[in-house]
Amino acid sequence: MHSWGVLTETISPDLFRATLSRWVSGVTVVTTTDAQGQSHGFTASAFSSVSLDPALVLVCLDNRANCFEAFDNSEGFVVHLLRRGQEELAGRFASKGADKFAGTQPEWSPSGLPLLPGALARLECRTERRIPGGDHLILLGEVHHAEEGEGEPLVYYRRGFHGLDGGAQSLT
Repeated sequence: MHSWGVLTETISPDLFRATLSRWVSGVTVVTTTDAQGQSHGFTASAFSSVSLDPALVLVCLDNRANCFEAFDNSEGFVVHLLRRGQEELAGRFASKGADKFAGTQPEWSPSGLPLLPGALARLECRTERRIPGGDHLILLGEVHHAEEGEGEPLVYYRRGFHGLDGGAQSLT
């Protein structure tokens, strides 16, 4: 049996970020509306399924994000799994201060949430719980509707967008 002892050292944010850049993740854009009906969204690579019964997913949102308040108070959100070719959309939703919905023609879910066209898949969720997680807010959502499409997923690896064939696409 191995004993870890007491772990007292902390890792630097730069080393942590560099190490995690070696993790391949799918790219999602998460959308919601605020109490005034204005659309908000962000790009999230921190997304995961949690449970099949009930169907639960989680996404993580930076506490400093401009859209934080909208998501912290929303009753629901939509996770869009992006496909290859949507790098510009992912970059725009990752930018601070950008008009995130510029040039898009969102559709609307029956519950009034913005749906971005062209996603590989979409999951419409009711916000089940909000969990503080360091400098992020973890949103746990119960999936009430899902749509799937065809195509190749967009993935993020070593600070760049890629397809499954490994071809890199720059954010700039």
